[in-house]
Amino acid sequence: MRGWRVFLGRLVRRIWFRAAMFSLAAIALALLAGVLGPFLPDALAVELGQNSVDSILQIIASSMLAVTTFSLTAMVSAYSAATTTATPRATQLLVADPTSQNALSTFIGSFLFSIVGIVALSTGYYTEQGRTVLFFGTLAVIAIIAITLLRWIAHLAQFGRMADVIDRVEQAATRAARAFAARPHLGASPAVPVPTRARAVFADDIGYVTAVDVDRLQRLAESEDLIVHVAAIPGTMADHVRPLAHIEGDLDDDGCRTLRRAFSVDPHRTYEQDPRLGVIALAEIASRALSPSTNDPGTAIEVLGALERVFAVLAAAPDDDDACDRVHAPAPGIRDLIEDGFRPIARDGAGMIEVHVRLQKTLAACAASCPAHADEFARAARAARERADRTLTERSDRALLRTTAREAWMRR
Repeated sequence: MRGWRVFLGRLVRRIWFRAAMFSLAAIALALLAGVLGPFLPDALAVELGQNSVDSILQIIASSMLAVTTFSLTAMVSAYSAATTTATPRATQLLVADPTSQNALSTFIGSFLFSIVGIVALSTGYYTEQGRTVLFFGTLAVIAIIAITLLRWIAHLAQFGRMADVIDRVEQAATRAARAFAARPHLGASPAVPVPTRARAVFADDIGYVTAVDVDRLQRLAESEDLIVHVAAIPGTMADHVRPLAHIEGDLDDDGCRTLRRAFSVDPHRTYEQDPRLGVIALAEIASRALSPSTNDPGTAIEVLGALERVFAVLAAAPDDDDACDRVHAPAPGIRDLIEDGFRPIARDGAGMIEVHVRLQKTLAACAASCPAHADEFARAARAARERADRTLTERSDRALLRTTAREAWMRR
């Protein structure tokens, strides 16, 4: 069931899906006016300007084509800017932005509505009552276009800007971190040593595992009397060396195909079940900001604030009471998450005292919010401080960093 939810969730975020739904609704509205017309009384065929509906539809058709082209240009520019100034990993979040998808879909749907209406009018498809219905439908479409344009103009003021990209990546990372904190093993039981007799099952394609349907694996294990050891969790590269899973028991080729279908393997990583990707993307934004060509420590400090909020979510208690007993899966290590998020910033900002001061405060705050992993945050703080001591040339900067680190960890 979860596999279907993942599939449908990805489907509705596709830009073509929403545009197709809006287009079908617009075409249905234009044709419905002709269907409803014969069922309406003649008294409704009043003179309300519906004879000018052809001219109105001509205006909508020509203007919506231009607006659609402009919107596509603005969206592609935002994608390019995010890729260049932030990180390419943020592009998939911008593409899935519902406001831009709704705007583009509305403009395309309005264009198709007007085209279908013009063609139907020219063929005599509408009765007098049908033209009245089409007239009121056109007025409704104009109102929708006006509201969408106003929202789209306001949205363009911040769409794809650095702050917007950081917020989007933080939100995606927070959702993944919350899901990881609640179900660190994806609903499976914790990993156990894999017996040497277990059979390895490899993916048909080479790519990243983006989702694992543990419920399907449990059903397969119960029906075939198996124990499944998941080897490739979301974010792992599956190839001919790294198997998807190891199984204890006998399983034929059809069963192996069923097992493979429980793993979604794609060319690129996604955020849904991969908590490390969101943390990596935030760190990439900070690293690019700290490059000598950009030299923007303020953005790196903003990213540290976002990372602090993401790691605070990890303090939630896990809820694996309904864990699948026949499926075992590992969980991403907290040390890996900490290194993914903070080590690139400590490395690329080693010569910037303001970045390292904020880094020490952030790691101390993360240790306070996640006491179970305080030792790992302390280890990362020591490594960052040692790296900065080797790089900072001013004695006063090194003294400030030591004082800040001591005070931050004393307050914890």
